[in-house]
Amino acid sequence: MNQQAHHDDNYEMKPEYDFSHGVRGKHFQAYLAGTNVVLLEPDVAGVFNDSASVNQVLRLLLQLARTNVPLNARRGPASQPSNRRGRAAKKPRTNKPTRRTG
Repeated sequence: MNQQAHHDDNYEMKPEYDFSHGVRGKHFQAYLAGTNVVLLEPDVAGVFNDSASVNQVLRLLLQLARTNVPLNARRGPASQPSNRRGRAAKKPRTNKPTRRTG
């Protein structure tokens, strides 16, 4: 990484860039810890108030997934067919006449 700053004497910062309330190194420790940043779609983000509520719901979802499908029963993508040709063919439905009562 280049440690020398490149200054352009003609550069002026745009007025909409407001760093007056910025905190240097605010997220540095989290970055070192390997925190993942996930962007939520607006309709999903509107449901949650903060990251704690998102984490709570995701943990609940993981708990439900573990309850319904044990971790050792999961199969990797290599063992699953990649298209319909790899699956057993279903019998075609026959159109049976419906009984009408009345």
